[in-house]
Formats: sequence, C-alpha cells, structure tokens
Amino acid sequence: MSEGFDLSTVFGTVAAAVPDREVVVQGGRRVTYAAMDARVDRLAAFLTARGLGCHTERGALAGHESGQDHVGLYLRNGPEYLEAMVGAYRARVAPVNVNYRYVEEELEFLLRDAGVTALVYHAEFAPRIAAVAPRLPRLRVLVQVADATGNRLLPGAVSYGQALAAGEAAALARPEPSPDDLYIAYTGGTTGMPKGVLWRQDDIYVSSMGGTPYGGDAPFASYDAIAANAVATAGFLRMLLITPLMHAAAQWSSFHMISGGGAIVMPPAAARFDARAALETAARERVLTIPLIGDAMARPLIDELAARRYDLGGLAAFVNGSAPLTPPVRERLLAAVPHVSVLDAVGSSETGIQLDQTSQKGAPAETAVFTAKPETSVVDDAFTRELRPGDGEGWLARRGRVPLGYLGDPEKSARTFPVIDGVRWSVPGDRARLREDGRIELLGRGSVTINSGGEKIFVEEVERALAHHPAVRDVVVVGRPSERWGSEPVALVALAPGTDVSDEELLAECARHVAGFKVPKAVVRCAELERSPSGKADYRWARTLAEEAG
Repeated sequence: MSEGFDLSTVFGTVAAAVPDREVVVQGGRRVTYAAMDARVDRLAAFLTARGLGCHTERGALAGHESGQDHVGLYLRNGPEYLEAMVGAYRARVAPVNVNYRYVEEELEFLLRDAGVTALVYHAEFAPRIAAVAPRLPRLRVLVQVADATGNRLLPGAVSYGQALAAGEAAALARPEPSPDDLYIAYTGGTTGMPKGVLWRQDDIYVSSMGGTPYGGDAPFASYDAIAANAVATAGFLRMLLITPLMHAAAQWSSFHMISGGGAIVMPPAAARFDARAALETAARERVLTIPLIGDAMARPLIDELAARRYDLGGLAAFVNGSAPLTPPVRERLLAAVPHVSVLDAVGSSETGIQLDQTSQKGAPAETAVFTAKPETSVVDDAFTRELRPGDGEGWLARRGRVPLGYLGDPEKSARTFPVIDGVRWSVPGDRARLREDGRIELLGRGSVTINSGGEKIFVEEVERALAHHPAVRDVVVVGRPSERWGSEPVALVALAPGTDVSDEELLAECARHVAGFKVPKAVVRCAELERSPSGKADYRWARTLAEEAG
C-alpha cells in the first residue's frame, strides 16, 4: 500500500476527532461529523455489496487508465453530495462530477466517456437519465435522492434511503482505501468536450484540498496531525458554500473546511443563486469565508449589500477562483465590506491551486500578478526548459504533485503532462510571464488568444478593460474571422439594468486601459452571457454569436 493520505480516511479521522461538530448546515438541516460518517459507511457498504470497487491497483496501470468503478454524482448542493463523494472513496469507487446543466447529448457523452457503472442523482434529473440510460450499457446502479419535484423512482433504481438501509444490513469486509485511489475531476465543455482529469488522492489532497495547512508549505505529517488540527480550531472555521459542488474548486474548498473540522454552510435552496438568501445565511451562521466565482457571483452580492444591511462581522475573506474578478468589481466588494480581504486563487483541474494574491481596502493587489505556490513556474514555448525570473513569457506550469493523465486519452495526457529535463510537469494552456521578482503575471488562456495581424491579444486583458465601465455587468471577448487582420476581437456585452451607453463610449473606456490594436472592432449587446456553473465563459457560444453578428 502506498504511503500518504486518502480522502475517506481524512474524513473518518476528523469525524472521530470532533464527532459532535457540524459538518454541513443547510436550512433546517444540521449534520454532525459523526452522523455523516455513519451514513458514509452505509453508502460505502451498499456500493461494495453491488460489486463496485477497485479491480486493478495503480501500479499495474498507465496514467490515463483507471482500475476502479466510477459513480456519477448528478446532484445539487446538499449533504448527500458529500456523503456520496466520501462514501464512494470509502468503497474504493471513484466519484465523477456531473454538470447538472448539461443537455441530453452532453450528459450521455460524459457518462459514456467516464464509463460510469453507478449514478447518484436528484429526482429532478430522472427524466433526463431515463432518456440516456438505454444507450449506456455499463450503467447498472441507480440511486435517486428525493427532492421537491416528487419524480418517481426510475425502473431499477433505489431511493437514497433504501441504499443506506441496504448498506447497514450488508455484512461485508470493508475495503481498505489507498492514497493511490483516484480523484476524478471532469473539466471543459466551454472550448471542447468534457475530459476527466485523474489524480492520486494523496496528491490532490496535499496540493489543493487542505492537506497542506493554510499559510504553510509543508503538508500534515500524519493523520494524527490532521485530528489535532481539527480539535484545535474549536469550531472556528465556517464557510458559506454558494458555488456548486459539481465543480472541483467547491470540492477543494469543502475539504479545506473538513481538514480543519469546520462547517460547510449552504443556503436553503440549491436550485439557483440568490444573493439575498446567501447573505442572510452568512450573517445568521457567522461564516468566516465565502468562496466566489468571478464577477458573475460578486456583482449580485454587491448590489444586495447596497440595498440592505447585513451583519457580516464574522466574515474575514471572500475567496475568488475559477473566473477572475475585474478590478472595478474587486474595489466595489472591498468598499461594501471594508473589514474583509479578497483572496484571489488561480488554478485548474490539471494543476490544483497554483497562484494567489490578497487585496484589502486601500491596498488592492496588482492586476493579474500573483505569488506562486511551491512547484509552480513558467516553462518556455517549446516545453524544453523552466524559465528563470525575468526571462519573459511562456506557459504556466506545475511540477511535483500533478495529475496522472486524462481518462482514456494517452495522446492528450502526453501533451499536457510533458517531461522536461527528467521532471514531469502539468502545462494545461495558460500563458504567463515570469517577472524579475519571481511573481507571475497571468496573461490568459492560450486556446482563446486572438492572433490579429500577427499581434497576440489575450481576451481576459480586454475583458478587464471593458469592465471598468460602470454600465458593464458582464463581458466576454472572442475573435472572429477578418479579411484584413485574419482574426479580430469582438466584445459581447451585457449591461447593468437601467443603463444606457453607446458602443463608442464602451470602446473609449477600453482604449484607456489597453493598446489600440486590442480594442474590439465591434460590440454585440446581449441580455445575458452564457457561462458554466463554474463561472467560465462559454467561448464556443460567444464565438458563434460574434460571427453571426458580423
């Protein structure tokens, strides 16, 4: 058995150390660590009794291969998501995050690509599952979680309660989880079809899920150290989770709380983001931190803070990730809650957390410039060497604790996880500049960079420039074909309600912040912009709209 941590034992360790402390609060539901750990045990026993588990150990597999059964988690936020996730780990089954916004075609692709043999899902999604299940011959275990829709059980499915009861009755030897067991994060879908990133649980836990205490560089030395840390926090850690658990960043934030014996607080309704309900919950539960997903989530909170008074005296930080906060929105957020810090974290499913910066009222961080986590650097364009401070532009990269590969895709695994001077790196495609002082300036995603007349235009830089205009509620910049330039930038803009501004005024604001060749050649007005639940822009949709408007 490999040395290190596995996520099931991490949870069990904390549950034994602080059994009566709350792990999840959602509306009237207050679940303790002991109660959740008991339900995790029963769900793990149910999966094991159905023949699911690990069939081939890691040492006999290539990086893009899995030797475990996979269970899809097709759920909105709630205690059941964490129970199913940890229960799967305890049964040595690898859970797969399923995007609940997918239409049938996308859902079928993901479930087939992931090779899921089991699915835990909310009843509201039963009709969609019924439509695709006949085309998924490997899917044989269905567990339905009741919700307000009242949809009946699908044929052959069991209710969540029945699964727990069956697990309690099962008298089976419990498998011993391994640090080599998989953590799977499905990512993509905005510029390509979803793909599964395979991590060893020990690597993702230490790099991004709380296995390294906040503010330090060294991971916990043992499970006893994790238990001691949970006891020492004495219930201090409380996080408001308004980001969806189907996104890896929300899972990472949740396990950071779990590693400290903290509480994950969720607004009562999980079906949509309600800024008022979120802030009422934050005030009532005295949360310490609130994770955000860029402007799309921050703006409604800012508007609600302006409309009503909330006692957020216990709040210490907003933690932003997955999508950038533009400077004007960050400044408004700090003005609305001046005692709170804003921590911006940068990472990806392929790298874990790589960069961060902290802003406070009167001391905003430099835009797009971050402090690098250990083992994060920049490599050259040809993937032949690691750059030195001051060498300039290249690809953001991480070595050390990196994923094993992409599920079922050896070619893409080799491209994204190259070996440079004998060291394996993760290089998923972000352009960056390594500065003289060792900090890293993030330039933008290489896959959506616009080449206009030979000049590179990083769309995130132009989006930040346009967002300086107070009338802009949301903005996405893409390239479209141009006879003169080859490709030209176009801005898709959603304005704040009640505002009226001309295209010329928007472009003039943009020109105050970026060079003239980067200023969009056209503006397309939209009521709403398509974004994933993780806040990432849907660049395929945006590019199609820009081309149709041209």
